Amino acid sequence: MTSDFKSWMQDVQSRMEQTLAAVLPLQDHIPPQLHTAMRYSVLDGGKRVRPLLAFAAGAVVDASPERLQYAGAAVELIHAYSLVHDDMPAMDNDVLRRGKPTCHIAFGEASALLVGDALQTAAFDVLSSYTLADAPADQLKMISILARASGSMGMCGGQGIDLYSVGQALSLPELEQMHGLKTGALIRAAVLLGSYCGTAISDEERARLDDYAQCIGLAFQVVDDVLDEEADSATLGKTAGKDAANNKPTYVSLLGLAAAKQKAAELKSQALAAIEPFGEKARGLVFLADFIVERVN
Repeated sequence: MTSDFKSWMQDVQSRMEQTLAAVLPLQDHIPPQLHTAMRYSVLDGGKRVRPLLAFAAGAVVDASPERLQYAGAAVELIHAYSLVHDDMPAMDNDVLRRGKPTCHIAFGEASALLVGDALQTAAFDVLSSYTLADAPADQLKMISILARASGSMGMCGGQGIDLYSVGQALSLPELEQMHGLKTGALIRAAVLLGSYCGTAISDEERARLDDYAQCIGLAFQVVDDVLDEEADSATLGKTAGKDAANNKPTYVSLLGLAAAKQKAAELKSQALAAIEPFGEKARGLVFLADFIVERVN
């Protein structure tokens, strides 16, 4: 990972922190308890991988940072909502997220439910309140992409499969389907949203970006499963070993640790092959593929 990429990543992360702070209601807005909990759950934590992917895809189409910051914020708000709900007792029942108490621990279960609901709708408010694409039809497509990626055909569907699969043996294709929805759908949405924020590209070029995103989305989850096995809670910022403790199917439980790492490397290679024709414009996507997969090295 080069120093140039680290600098770029820090710049995007800083811009996203400012953007998220600006689009979220202030803590003194009524009801202050809800808005305080929303800001607690979104700000001051997280690597902002999905906004980074939106910015990197946006570079391929010469998109402006002003557009990309709002596209990235919309995806990040959906991601944050999913974490709030996923951590609750009815789901994963976790007490630690991004190195601090989870939302329901800090503010109570009822508040956490409302926080997730409010963050979800805030994402679409952001996505529809700014001019993010040259053609209105493209901006409508962006809204549709995020809606589908968030719902039962995307992230929520993957969470449902995960919930209903506890204690069951899944095949590799079934596990990949689950994570392609639960984790991969929002990652694909981030890349695709970024691709609509700039100059028009062909269907074939957008398909290449989507192929990259599908591979990286799966690789992200494979690496998460490896880290859940190898890393401690302080490193992860969340409770380590939860999947094994809850008897959930993972890439590590299905393939073994070494084969799971090899799987992540293979997915990265496939992702890079998909975007090779974009050349230098795809440098950010290349660096992010390394960043996501090499967390285990």
